[in-house]
Amino acid sequence: MRLYFRLLKESFVFAIHALTNNMLRTLLSLLGVTIGIFSIIAVLAAVDSLDRKITSDLSNLDKNTIYLMRFSFGPSEIPKWKREQYPDVKYDEYEYLKSSLNNTEEVAYQVFLKNELLKQEEKTASDVNIVAVSSEFINIQGLEFESGRFYNESESNSGKAVIVLGFEIANSLFENIDPIGKNIRLYGQRFTVIGVLKKKGEGLFGDSNDVSVYIPVNFIRRMYGDNNDAMTPVIILKPTKGVDMDAYKAELTGKLRNYRGMKDGQFDNFFINVFSGFTNLIDGIIGQMNVMGWIISGFSLLVGGFGIANIMFVSVKERTNLIGIQKSLGAKNRFILFQFLFESVILSVIGGVIGLLLVFIMSIIATNLADFEFVLSYGNVFLGTFLAAIIGLIAGIIPAITASRLDPVEAIRTGM
Repeated sequence: MRLYFRLLKESFVFAIHALTNNMLRTLLSLLGVTIGIFSIIAVLAAVDSLDRKITSDLSNLDKNTIYLMRFSFGPSEIPKWKREQYPDVKYDEYEYLKSSLNNTEEVAYQVFLKNELLKQEEKTASDVNIVAVSSEFINIQGLEFESGRFYNESESNSGKAVIVLGFEIANSLFENIDPIGKNIRLYGQRFTVIGVLKKKGEGLFGDSNDVSVYIPVNFIRRMYGDNNDAMTPVIILKPTKGVDMDAYKAELTGKLRNYRGMKDGQFDNFFINVFSGFTNLIDGIIGQMNVMGWIISGFSLLVGGFGIANIMFVSVKERTNLIGIQKSLGAKNRFILFQFLFESVILSVIGGVIGLLLVFIMSIIATNLADFEFVLSYGNVFLGTFLAAIIGLIAGIIPAITASRLDPVEAIRTGM
């Protein structure tokens, strides 16, 4: 065992000597390994960070949450012209499902609106995401409050002019002043602030609760009616935990078809979008990103492997005389073999460590420049180091075997 530790130490010295003695040649040869490890680990780290962000953003939502609407979250076999004829879900359908559907924790009604301008005296907040939703939404979304509260069922049903502000909106309009009880103007009317949400950071798709405000959906219905092309309504359902989702969707489909008076044989004119399908779609995209990253980076690693092999062949040629002397003094073939193998692995790992260092620097820069935490995990550091070692092992095997099989007399004569 002591012999192999000494061998490892000597190989490390030879590797550092090769690196310092022929700096430019060695760095150019290691560039392929560096770029390959950087590419793979950067992609994996980005995907891991994105996955963490998705998990964090969606942690308050049950994967079985259903969005009932005229649009589909994913691709559909139904022709576009036919889907465009589907009716919007109605508020009375929401009330019917809320009172009649079994195995349901919450049912909420929401309309999607275009962004608006908010005013508070002389201050304004532009491009604000307006979330018009019924009071049950808080129990589905799991909103957390910095101060105040969400509107209750009575305020929701009456369409009272109350508003809940996202953290950034409240900070922009009121700065260090407590906004609870203060008034702001929206849609030309005064709204009373009753709550401020906790800061969450940028959302998965660039949207965020921080730059959103929540108002009772019945305020919008009273103002614009139910047949406005600028609004897209949706019924959000949260089934009870452990429910059979196939049976639940079948019951939901049957009740809505019956309420709409649809006949047997007619195709459904609505979509039941289960949130888990949306997350599965995202997982599929992330998986494809991983595969593409491995494929692209694999070419860099292949080039890096050739670079390491080139260094090792040159190293064998330069040390032919030394190999002959070592063998004449009793060094066995495996000693020479391991010496060059260790040197190849060490050189490759050095290239890999440089690649990991570049990823680490990039992660710090990305985290500081964007509202997104870029994480380089210990698992990815280990994977990068392991891949570099494997590349060094594969690239160095042929030069090491060549060195170990040299005839000592011929090696000394060639070296002279």
